[in-house]
Amino acid sequence: ERANLMNMMKLSIKILIQSALSLGRTLDSDFPPLQQFFVVLEHCLKHGLKVKKTFIGQNKSFFGPLELVEKLCPEASDIATSVKNLPELKTAVGRGRAWLYLALMQKKLADYLKVLLDHKHLLSEFYEPDALMMEEEGAVIVGLLVGLNVIDANLCLKGEDLDSQVGVIDFSLYLKETQDSDDKQDGGITAVLDQKHYVEELNRHLSCTVADLQNKIDCLEKTNSKLQEEVCVWSVKYFSQLSSIRGKNPQECTLDLKHLSRYWKSLCKELEKELELQIGMKTEMEIAMKLLEKDTHEKQDTLVALRQQLEEVKAINLQMFHKSQNAECSLQQKTEAISSFEGKTNEMMSSMKQMEE
Repeated sequence: ERANLMNMMKLSIKILIQSALSLGRTLDSDFPPLQQFFVVLEHCLKHGLKVKKTFIGQNKSFFGPLELVEKLCPEASDIATSVKNLPELKTAVGRGRAWLYLALMQKKLADYLKVLLDHKHLLSEFYEPDALMMEEEGAVIVGLLVGLNVIDANLCLKGEDLDSQVGVIDFSLYLKETQDSDDKQDGGITAVLDQKHYVEELNRHLSCTVADLQNKIDCLEKTNSKLQEEVCVWSVKYFSQLSSIRGKNPQECTLDLKHLSRYWKSLCKELEKELELQIGMKTEMEIAMKLLEKDTHEKQDTLVALRQQLEEVKAINLQMFHKSQNAECSLQQKTEAISSFEGKTNEMMSSMKQMEE
């Protein structure tokens, strides 16, 4: 789960930076990639949170760890004061979302979260030992957040219903094709390597997901076989009880038969419902596996194309290197010729002075 959240955070930050730079203006709260970034970040901060029991019920909010930043970093006091002065925020979740908005506008989000990670003994009060913020993935995500300092955001908190917003990840934003044909060939080796790394990460993530789905299908098949065995066992019990009541009087036989028939019907209905549910889940997983396999093949084709582009860029760079070496040799020859001309000019000047004398 930590690896999946880290991959989603990588994709959301990458798409947010690319779309923001292509847009070329200050972002607002209605920008879809920015909304999805906050949703993914919220899921990362909620991972492994300890549940605190109160008089009202159970409380599980990521705003508790964020409140520590004010004590550890005095620069964050302005954010805490602004969040407290917003009267429309009634829940800890809303205050946490407002805190993230303000930290992003200050371009201090990565710095504040790094301060938290440097004091993990304080975070242990809020998170489980295997939480994302307590492991290496938290440090990786903080490093990725530094790249958001290149964008400008102007988020209006007044009028926003931050308390009741439901954070749902929109995977359609991350399944779009990110490769252009040949119009970005001059981007250099760095851009090609970034796309190659992105495709390889996505392929690894898809292969893990396919393996998980296959394991779930195997578990469902085992469950179905167990249900069939239970049906056989209950059938044997049912007929054995029928045979045992044959020696009783008619009234007792009628009551026992009614009771057994009702029980048998209810059991059959429950087993049919369970079987239909398992069959539906199996078909959905098979469809999901087919879609993932198709996406994997497409990403592999993209990877082959990117490798071809990388070879072409390497060949172009090698040609440019040879041209630069030839240019340096010609430049050196010209400098030597200029120095010889300067020597001859000096000799001519000295001879002219002698002739004038």
